[in-house]
Formats: sequence, C-alpha cells, structure tokens
Amino acid sequence: MAVSGFALLTEAVTFHFKDRIMIDKKQPSLIGIDTTYADNADGVHQKHQQHIPDSFLTNLADMRHTSSQTREGEFMKVASIPTVVVEKWMREGFDILGDRNIKPADIVKKLKAEGLEDFLATSKRV
Repeated sequence: MAVSGFALLTEAVTFHFKDRIMIDKKQPSLIGIDTTYADNADGVHQKHQQHIPDSFLTNLADMRHTSSQTREGEFMKVASIPTVVVEKWMREGFDILGDRNIKPADIVKKLKAEGLEDFLATSKRV
C-alpha cells in the first residue's frame, strides 16, 4: 500500500494512476472551522472549534464495517481526520503533514490511544 501524503478531509479523495502520476479526481471538502476571539484580564484568546456532523461519523462507520469485505488497490483510505485534530497534533509535535517518518500505522495508533477510533475508515490492519 502506498501513501501519497495526507489531506484534511471530510470526503474521500479518489486517486488514479496515470503514468505514475496521481490525479485528484475529487476535491476534498473541509468541515467548517469556527475561530472566535475574546479578551479578558489575561489577554486575547483564540477559540478554535470544528463541528463534526453525525453524517460524517456515520459514513466513516459504514466504511469501517464494510472495509473487511473490500479488496484494496494501490491506495486505501485509512482515516478522515478533522483539521482541529491535525492542528492539535502538530502543536504536540506529531506533524502528519510534514514529517515523512510518520507512517499510517502511527496515525492509527495515535487515533486509538486518544479514543478517536471513530475517524478510522477501515478495520483492516495498516
């Protein structure tokens, strides 16, 4: 299985090979992120939140449950990780977008360790 990088997705991105070049046939759509600012005696604070609709989680659950019956090709959707989770991980030093040493199995392990299994799109071993 090959991994070509990561996208902050709410929808699956379909990759196809054409002369060994991947072409993104479907643009990812990001779930809305709300950033608000407030100030108090301690200074200005930023609140960054993202609404995750039930339909998003239901779709991932369906994908996870049917994944064991699906034969994968060159690419396999492993997870759809919300932007706020990726940004949190980046602040903690776990940069899935920039660190090429982080493997899909590391991401799955971190999702499970933080109780975020609902963002997994497969039940297969990665």
